[in-house]
Amino acid sequence: MSKIAVIIPTRMGSTRLPNKPLALVNGKPVIQHVYEHAIAVHPKEDVYIAAGDPEIVMEAQKFGAQCILTPAALPSGTDRIVAALKQIDPTGEKYDIIVNFQGDGINVDPKLNLRLVELLNETGADWVTVGKKISDPKDIQNPNYVKIAMGLQPGKDYGRALYFSRSPVPYNRDKDPAKDFAYWHIGIYVYRTEALKRFVEMPVGILESTEKLEQLRALENGMSIYALIVPSIKLIEEAPTDINTPEELALAQKFAF
Repeated sequence: MSKIAVIIPTRMGSTRLPNKPLALVNGKPVIQHVYEHAIAVHPKEDVYIAAGDPEIVMEAQKFGAQCILTPAALPSGTDRIVAALKQIDPTGEKYDIIVNFQGDGINVDPKLNLRLVELLNETGADWVTVGKKISDPKDIQNPNYVKIAMGLQPGKDYGRALYFSRSPVPYNRDKDPAKDFAYWHIGIYVYRTEALKRFVEMPVGILESTEKLEQLRALENGMSIYALIVPSIKLIEEAPTDINTPEELALAQKFAF
């Protein structure tokens, strides 16, 4: 049976919302909300916060979380997870699956993690991630909406990701309205531990450096990524998925997470 660790990467250095992990939403820090959502569906002893700053560690101790201090200047949340994992499981024998639960995802349904773990085991993939169908042409053209190139078979809600791009993919050559859609990539990941460790040792890829999408490094090196297509990832549909700006922080105050 797979042994799973949930690691929540977080840091204070957000440019749009400084000190974001400790920002209060209805009296609790953002990071506490995220942590409590994670332990609602995973054993508490297997949920960790990977912090880039001592202030987060101090706050996490107040609400009883296991919190690992990692170097502040790591280039990505993925690197932060691996840095924490080296402290949590130095021999590499404790956990064989890692869930990356984003530290600002205050409104992400944690039950999605369970389905992703199932999918990892069903497919034998190195990574699994999440997507959502988009059909608004403005969103398809928007480079901030990362698209997944994948052939989703009828009746399936998952498939192998062939490419990720900020450009519209696939191109609808026949202009068939039934095919005028794309899949928006949502950055939630579950990894095999050995694949994750291999990934961070790989040099930055050509495609990755062009599109600024780290998952392309995995594809360039022959790793398999499957994507689960879901109608929603939210606990509360009207609330923001995550907290990135002062406006989203203000809006989040209106909901009981």
